[in-house]
Amino acid sequence: MERVVVGMSGGVDSAVAAYLLKKKGYDVAGVMLRTWTSDSGEMSRCCEIDDARHIADVLDIPFYVKNCEDLFDKTICRPFMDAYINGITPNPCIICNRYVKWEKMIEMADILEADLVATGHYANVVATDSGRYTLRRADHAQKDQTYMLYALTQEMLLRTLMPLGTLSKDEVRRIAKEAAIPVADKADSQEICFIPDDDHVRYITENHDGPLPGPGNFVDELGSILGRHAGIINYTVGQRKGLGIALGHPMYVKRIDSKTNEVVLAEDEALYVSTVRCSDVNFMGIATADDNDIRCFAKIRYRHDPQSAAAHMEGEDLVITFDEPVRAAAPGQSAVLYDEAGCVICGGIIKKGY
Repeated sequence: MERVVVGMSGGVDSAVAAYLLKKKGYDVAGVMLRTWTSDSGEMSRCCEIDDARHIADVLDIPFYVKNCEDLFDKTICRPFMDAYINGITPNPCIICNRYVKWEKMIEMADILEADLVATGHYANVVATDSGRYTLRRADHAQKDQTYMLYALTQEMLLRTLMPLGTLSKDEVRRIAKEAAIPVADKADSQEICFIPDDDHVRYITENHDGPLPGPGNFVDELGSILGRHAGIINYTVGQRKGLGIALGHPMYVKRIDSKTNEVVLAEDEALYVSTVRCSDVNFMGIATADDNDIRCFAKIRYRHDPQSAAAHMEGEDLVITFDEPVRAAAPGQSAVLYDEAGCVICGGIIKKGY
């Protein structure tokens, strides 16, 4: 039997992934990566140890815990706070998947002499005709998680199984109930795992070691002062609600300038851009690209339907030109490119839209 290490969070998805793999005949071991604990002892929704241990007992598989809290703090929490302080909207899950979860799962797999790792993500690992590995969108688009996984390396994909890629959430819960898995009805986590109340401003205020940006000016696109803002960590591109300013008509955050401590407001139509430039590009379905256009479908946030576009490289940057303008391309979020079959071509971190 091939041995596989399943990353377990205490939730139903990873539990069913472990169950299905054991049912197929794999020698399954459950591994929890302990990433974050609050000062009051509250654990991240990604590492609810008691639930995960109970699931492992029910499935009759060995269960291990790997403490990754220092790595998580240095790699995820600190950069998350620094991003907001610099007027950028980060996506910590993407970085965590690449540099914490998969790195440490593979490390644990090597220790346990396992060839493979597996997770409860909704995506499909596929091999291309060229011999590379990529991710194909989940069969049920509403749960697709390929956007959050585009930064995985070829070496990681080679050793990865994702048994939920063809299933719907309802099917996963049905399987869990039939298998008497105790978390079959457990609610999904919607927030960032280390911010259980979904209040990133409170988290940064309580946890950042240095000074935070203070109040500054709301300005329009011409630089005219419109009012005062509460500090740039409170805002992100595209935001309308919670601005704390009344102008008599809807206004949105178009840009955040950390150097001048200004938040630029504009009407909705000003938020649309045709071109998005990205850095930190990771190629998945293809090995590299040049300055020739690649036809693709691209999305600029997790909850964004892929839009038809053309993309090419300019130096180290990926430049994406959409056939129709897209709204609120926020620096710090990622843009991910797909081919016609729904397979990830590549992705990168948004620098700016124009």
